Amino acid sequence: MDLRQITPNYAVSPQILPQDMAEIAAAGFKSVMCNRPDGEDADQPEFASIADAAAAAGVQVRWVPISGGGASQDDLDQFGAALNEMPQPLLAYCRTGTRCTMLWSMTQHGTLPDADILQATSEAGYDMSGLLQQLSARG
Repeated sequence: MDLRQITPNYAVSPQILPQDMAEIAAAGFKSVMCNRPDGEDADQPEFASIADAAAAAGVQVRWVPISGGGASQDDLDQFGAALNEMPQPLLAYCRTGTRCTMLWSMTQHGTLPDADILQATSEAGYDMSGLLQQLSARG
């Protein structure tokens, strides 16, 4: 697994497998959020198998599937609700971790200084500078 810490209570990861859930729980994560729609890739496990493994490991799980093409305001609202409602620390995953990082950055823009968002995401290996420039240009 490739767990990348964004904040003390939020990390992202590329696709996880059901058999990873025990290790995720052992690492201290209390919840997992999936940001991938089922069937995005042929070899990706369905969310139901992740949810079953999470239940067996005592980890809460939520599915907030968002296609790689972009996030609507409803998507951002659901993502933000999951961040606020789920036990922490929380691990979010998608195909590469980038989508989860972008969603976090979008929900934090205007709340945290852009410099803090850039530092947190850069330290995790994700460049959100272009996204934050776009968000700032929108006002």
